[in-house]
Amino acid sequence: MSLNNRRDFIKKAAWSGALAISIPEIVSTAFAAGNKGQRITLNTSDVVLFQGDSITDAGRNKEQTSYNNANILGSGYALVAGSQLLLKYADKNLKVYNKGISGNKVYQLAERWDADCLDIKPQVLSILVGVNDYWHTLTGKYNGTIKTYRDDFKALLDRTLKALPNVKLIIGEPYAVNGVKAVTDAWYPAFDGYRIAAKELATEYKAIFIPYQAVYDEAIKHAPAAYWTGDGVHPSLAGAALMAEAWLKSIN
Repeated sequence: MSLNNRRDFIKKAAWSGALAISIPEIVSTAFAAGNKGQRITLNTSDVVLFQGDSITDAGRNKEQTSYNNANILGSGYALVAGSQLLLKYADKNLKVYNKGISGNKVYQLAERWDADCLDIKPQVLSILVGVNDYWHTLTGKYNGTIKTYRDDFKALLDRTLKALPNVKLIIGEPYAVNGVKAVTDAWYPAFDGYRIAAKELATEYKAIFIPYQAVYDEAIKHAPAAYWTGDGVHPSLAGAALMAEAWLKSIN
């Protein structure tokens, strides 16, 4: 091995070691900052439901209605987080569902909420929605505003708690990684309002808040943005694992 190759090898090895050590710390710090120690304790036979848009959907098989199955959990963070739940809590007989649908905005979740949420009767409900509520206004597909997002989301949460008063809520922060394909400076500062609204609703409804934007913002200090997401919104395999790690911090 030449001297230059050896130096490159040492540099890459050091970078990899730093990344492996830092990512769990990044996630823990970001989560703790937004939740003040709040976490969810799972009980035997709990139903855990992931809801949202394409980030949650991740190519799941929508023809199947079962649970605890890789086909119905998709290939994203819901699969990674769900599989870890089933591994760690094998004695609890958990049922893990994914009902995310690509392209959905809050009002579209509401249109299918009875069948895809309330009828499932989850004890733990995780919702990540908001990026399309803004993104689609840029493409001319939607004319909703930040007020629309907030009001629609609030109505959805009120409806959920009326039907499922004891459900434990997890609200994911809408996020975007600037400078990667679809996400540009044109998104800001308008998109930040959707992140703020999600956090405020999580506080109001005493939900666990997953600070995905903060997690991504720190992660790109350790590997390029395109390592974590292919288009600034949809996670890569590493991004899905990163999100799952953040999500799992919500569970005791």
